[in-house]
Amino acid sequence: MKKDRLTVLFYRRSTVTKTGECAIRMRISVNGTRIDSNTGKYIDPALWNQSKERAKGTSKNAIDVNDYIDETNIKLFKLFQEMQSEGVVATAQELHNRFFNIGVHKVVERMIITTFQEHNQECRALMGRDFELGTIKKYETITRLLQRYIKKKYEVDDLPLTSLDRDFVHGFEMYLKIDRNQQQNTVARYMKGLKKITNRALANDWITKDPFAGIKVRTVQTNPTFLTLDELHIIYRRHFDGVLDVVRDMFVMAAFTGLAFIDISNLKREHVVEDNDGNMWIRKPRQKTDIVQNIPLLDIPKAILKKYEDNQKAAEKGTLLPVPCNQVMNRYLKEIGNICEIDKVLTTHVARHTYATVCLSQGVRIENVSKMLGHTSIKMTQHYARVLDSSIMEDMQNIREVMAWKSRG
Repeated sequence: MKKDRLTVLFYRRSTVTKTGECAIRMRISVNGTRIDSNTGKYIDPALWNQSKERAKGTSKNAIDVNDYIDETNIKLFKLFQEMQSEGVVATAQELHNRFFNIGVHKVVERMIITTFQEHNQECRALMGRDFELGTIKKYETITRLLQRYIKKKYEVDDLPLTSLDRDFVHGFEMYLKIDRNQQQNTVARYMKGLKKITNRALANDWITKDPFAGIKVRTVQTNPTFLTLDELHIIYRRHFDGVLDVVRDMFVMAAFTGLAFIDISNLKREHVVEDNDGNMWIRKPRQKTDIVQNIPLLDIPKAILKKYEDNQKAAEKGTLLPVPCNQVMNRYLKEIGNICEIDKVLTTHVARHTYATVCLSQGVRIENVSKMLGHTSIKMTQHYARVLDSSIMEDMQNIREVMAWKSRG
């Protein structure tokens, strides 16, 4: 990057006043722009050393002039550094105005990383009310990635919010894809997090132009991994010991209820209710959307709840199940998949995909699946659920027979 350059020159005018002195002037030069101004200091022409830009001798006036020159140099270079740190375009006129306080109202400009950190602190303060830990960690990850990107490209620790333009946004996207080797949907998730902060900056007039104007954050359609009933049966019937046994049970519980990991973790006694016909239900607001999920309890999840009803770890947490943290769950689920010879990457969310897909394949209406999953729209359910091939073939059997009959005719 090209560095800004500042030079300051002090010189005396050739015109002599009635007192026999010449005015000392100052020339500020920045990146090819320059401006001259009076200093308010005067010197006897014979006592001025132009090569040293100093007054000669030890008279009171000479000392005063030299002190002024020293202090002015220090102040100008300090103001110049402040302009650079603020991201202000450096010009001789702007530096001159700041030095003489001409039309300058000192405003501390907001910085990108500082603004993100303030946002994250607010989220932390509202954790459990407006924000979940996973969301907060996402924004903290974006903050760290932005810090690394700014350090790599701009060689500074932070930049003013005014630096957030289209070039910055595009550069950050390329950094995520090339330097960090992130997949498109992960990139999109981080870019949407950045966009939230730029929208906040626009709303507060911290920036005046939308850096995302004309930029579309693109996601790609993925095919969620899910298990067939046969694969789920293999996992459920397999004998495990210790933590593998617990992880398997939590996974199966989610696969038979559709509860997300955070909702399984926070499942409490008041969420399990009995209706007037003696049927057991899970009725719990989904942590992510606060939409109440109404899920009938089948025999297998009932048996799992029974198995852990006296579990000490669950009791200490005030929950029904001793769910390990998400990282532990996913680590041991990979091991369970290998042991059961299932050629799919098992994660906690695969259980939720499995529930939605199996329900649809068994004829449960998508409207009901959507309600059980706690989705805000059926469109979200269509993204999660994929109908099994066997169900498609069953639905197409009659059409096959009709088409065969017509071909004979």
